[in-house]
Amino acid sequence: MSMLEAHDLPTTAGAEDALDVLVIGAGQAGLAIAYHLRRAALRFLVVDAATELGAAWRDRWDSLTLFTPARYDGLPGRPFPAPADTYPTKDQVADYLQAYAAAYELPVLLGTRVTALRRDGDRFVAQTTQGLLRARQVVVATGPFQAPVVPAVGAGLDGSVTQLHSAAYRNPGEIPAGPVLVVGAGNTGRQIALELAATHDVTLAVGSRSVQLPQRVLGRDLFRWLTMLGVITRTGSSPLARRMRARGDLVIGTPDKNLLAAGVDLRPRVTVATGDTLTFAGHTSLRPATVIWATGFRLDHSWIEVPGVVVDGRVVHERGRTRLPGLSFLGLPWQHTRGSALLGFVRDDAAWLAEQILADSRGVEQA
Repeated sequence: MSMLEAHDLPTTAGAEDALDVLVIGAGQAGLAIAYHLRRAALRFLVVDAATELGAAWRDRWDSLTLFTPARYDGLPGRPFPAPADTYPTKDQVADYLQAYAAAYELPVLLGTRVTALRRDGDRFVAQTTQGLLRARQVVVATGPFQAPVVPAVGAGLDGSVTQLHSAAYRNPGEIPAGPVLVVGAGNTGRQIALELAATHDVTLAVGSRSVQLPQRVLGRDLFRWLTMLGVITRTGSSPLARRMRARGDLVIGTPDKNLLAAGVDLRPRVTVATGDTLTFAGHTSLRPATVIWATGFRLDHSWIEVPGVVVDGRVVHERGRTRLPGLSFLGLPWQHTRGSALLGFVRDDAAWLAEQILADSRGVEQA
């Protein structure tokens, strides 16, 4: 793999030394677009703040497996190396990303955080922890899991209650003895609650009801049906997609009945936290030893110092292309379809975006 060291950072003395494309983020989205940029023979670089490829996957909880079977988890040009109907673990995904970058000799510079991105004339200038980088075009591929969100209500708890975000959860053995409250009944919260129920008394706070679907339907994986029916590839502006987005993310494979059978106590949303006690809608209360906030993440693009691109925390774009020529995003939730932020399905957006980037690059050359 073309893994680079800090001293390999491209010369940035003048605009003539600019990269054709700078890709920020070396997760699945960044590597998928890099595959196409390599094939197009553009001068590009992928940078990432992590010190190893796949770190975002390795840092998830120990028992995490994908909802999508391996047949749907490959990036462009390289199938996922596992039986088609098995569900890869997080470490298998991380290993795959490392092998993918190596197979295509993708130029990746790790340990390089971008702290600011600015426009300078007809170039972009990225301030990084290793120095400045200039590029004619930039792809922001930093993924949807950036800044953990903990509700403000948590500030009311005192130090007798252990608090952690689901991003810091690894396994039941690290959780102190005593009752556990998991707040947030999306896929992550449900999986963690179910796992902890074998060793702890667990309560799950359900803030809103989501559509609950089984992992397998009529002997086939759910994603086989979703793909066959075109649900995954339906554009975000379609009536079906608008209904899906309004109803929240799908809950796959961990319905209420499984949780109840495991002994998990289901409560409504948390309304108040004071001292060592949390109160729920309906006025019941609980004194847990530990609270795990499975309350998701927010995008953090505060380092992008380009006016009009991020408004009220939301990226203003059309299928990943912003109003500013040369600046694009890849891997955003619902960037174009339900699959835009999913491993294996990001390939479609990557192929389309690469075509736009190549066309823009050729236009500059001709000019």
